[in-house]
Amino acid sequence: MGGGAETRPLIAALRGRFPRHVLASHAYLGQDTVVIRREGLVEAAAHLKQDPALAFDFLMDLSCVDYKKFGRARRTAPTMATPSPLPYFMRAERLSETWERGVSDEEFRFDVVYHLYSSPHNHRLRLRVPVTESDPSVPTLCGLWDVANWFEREAWDMFGVTFSGHPDLRRLLMYDEFQGHPLRKDYPIRKRQPLIGPVN
Repeated sequence: MGGGAETRPLIAALRGRFPRHVLASHAYLGQDTVVIRREGLVEAAAHLKQDPALAFDFLMDLSCVDYKKFGRARRTAPTMATPSPLPYFMRAERLSETWERGVSDEEFRFDVVYHLYSSPHNHRLRLRVPVTESDPSVPTLCGLWDVANWFEREAWDMFGVTFSGHPDLRRLLMYDEFQGHPLRKDYPIRKRQPLIGPVN
């Protein structure tokens, strides 16, 4: 737990309601994140949407993170100095907040990340669900938010994470014959894909 996460109301509400499923939490730059077991995902997500005090009616985004080479990739330096994006009269300040993933990168290769927003209360929450390389699967949230349908298809297409119970889990960005999942850290960058020509 970091950044005073234990005092944040949204994090405290989830920790109090689902103590067995919350693995970690942190608040970073004012953004609340809860790391939750996949076994508790559907129940926690339903609570976040249906409780009037929380009312997370909008699944803004769903993404994945592959931690296979996290912290171990070779560092590269830019060939040219990059000018600061800040105006000349402003100086960048070092951030005092830090955060940790909350689970082992070795045990859990992927995180499925949900970005939630409550339009009645104007608050946001990020849910992160760690999954292993041997079983990269989480339950679908299509029953709670319709938009999860396409988000989950995109995550499966790009990362190979499956969503059990999804009504139509198939590729969304790549073509059907595409082999592999191109945003995985171990995807071969020079891999040749089957050529697809016009159908006569």
